[in-house]
Amino acid sequence: MPTTAPEILDVLIVGAGISGIGAARHLQKKCPDKTWRIVEARERLGGTWDLFRYPGIRSDSDMNTLGYAFKPWTANKAIADGSTILRYLAEAANETGVAQNILYQHAVRSAHWSSEHAYWTVEVSFQDAPTLVQFKARFLYLCCGYYSYKQGHQPTFKGQEEFKGQLIYPQFWPQDLSYQDKRVVVIGSGATAITLVPELAKTAAHVTMLQRSPTYVISLAERDALSLWLARFLPQTVAYAVTRWKNVLLGSIFFQLSRRKPEMIKSLITWMATKQLGAKVDVKKHFTPSYKPWDQRMCVIPNGDLFKTLRKGKASVVTETIECFTHKGIQLTNGEELSADIVVCATGLTLNFLGDMVFTVDQKPVDFSKAIIYQGMMLSDLPNAIVAIGYTNLSWTLKADLTSQYACRLIKYMDRHGYTTAMAKGDPQVKPQNFMPFNSGYVQRASEYLPKQGDRKPWQVAPYYWLDIAVLRWGRLDDGVMTFSKSTAFHKKEFSA
Repeated sequence: MPTTAPEILDVLIVGAGISGIGAARHLQKKCPDKTWRIVEARERLGGTWDLFRYPGIRSDSDMNTLGYAFKPWTANKAIADGSTILRYLAEAANETGVAQNILYQHAVRSAHWSSEHAYWTVEVSFQDAPTLVQFKARFLYLCCGYYSYKQGHQPTFKGQEEFKGQLIYPQFWPQDLSYQDKRVVVIGSGATAITLVPELAKTAAHVTMLQRSPTYVISLAERDALSLWLARFLPQTVAYAVTRWKNVLLGSIFFQLSRRKPEMIKSLITWMATKQLGAKVDVKKHFTPSYKPWDQRMCVIPNGDLFKTLRKGKASVVTETIECFTHKGIQLTNGEELSADIVVCATGLTLNFLGDMVFTVDQKPVDFSKAIIYQGMMLSDLPNAIVAIGYTNLSWTLKADLTSQYACRLIKYMDRHGYTTAMAKGDPQVKPQNFMPFNSGYVQRASEYLPKQGDRKPWQVAPYYWLDIAVLRWGRLDDGVMTFSKSTAFHKKEFSA
């Protein structure tokens, strides 16, 4: 049954994934007098970590930074599998009571802001029923990510309908799919493909990773030796904090060097790949991209699992474009044919900012493609709305945690001064730029639909964690861009469970 909405909530959180659960916990701790609920369109919590169920699904960030600041990661593996991450999120939600405040199968369809009353009216469907439930909330906290849960990127290949085998999409992996002793071709070279290949190769007859162009692939230890050593001598929270900062600093230094000394880092990455692959694989052809490091997201493999699989001959990599599908596999443009029983299209995500929700401000439609992102978490001229957008060069949760801390500061500041509305006022002098600094295909395909960042602060997305810490934890809230106002028509209603 749909949940009867309280008259006015202080905060309505949209999404019960890693960002939404974290946002709720921060509200509990920093704003204990505030009323809130989480609405989640799916049947379970977890977001990405519940949606993707393909073999070998795991993090490509270390869990000492992808984990929450308030809940130490205690598992031995720092690069963890999806089911372990999902258990961690469930624990975080259950231990704190957050889970009791999640409304499942409640999908937001639209949100309408009234400046007169200083609240959002949010229309939510329960189990896709045509009748909508209305929530009213002083603040919206949008933790629903920026990719479509309904469909990944699914290019149509010539002759695809002729293929007699199985065509699989990782985002909707069939749980009963048997690939034992089968010939498998995985199309793609991103995080999904490099995760699938070594896992499928354990029982498949052979796996071929077919890529149009190479990606930077880095091998990292599955276990963090420093973290495990510190845990023997220090309190858990201290060991976690030290490891977290160590990994933040190393990741930031590597990113900075990639930007300043791209050829040096490129040589380092390809040298490491050559050392692990030996003479069996042409590293220059298959693992040396034409673009600079961090022009696209880098791929991480735990303990070199992909390289080991290639070296043993259980899998191979082919760098070529597809001419067409045939009844027994894939015809390449160089004339070679790859025979396959199963073809997996690991061809990327479809970006979809805020999940097809319709927004209006005082009855005027909001066009997110025209919005500029303020401090990497609010949109220009969109009142009382926080958007959880994680880092692309570091772990997502690092920025999500900081965003939650800022949101709590903002709400308390408004209470102290009697404000009912906070909005980053758009500046026509700010020049829009892509907010994701990548030339990846999935970013380029959606660039005209996504919001932008600006060419100056505070409209730029900070690439470094410590810069965001300074601004979001301690920076001025009334900075001349964030505008505050009071509505005489607003009367706060206390939530009654």
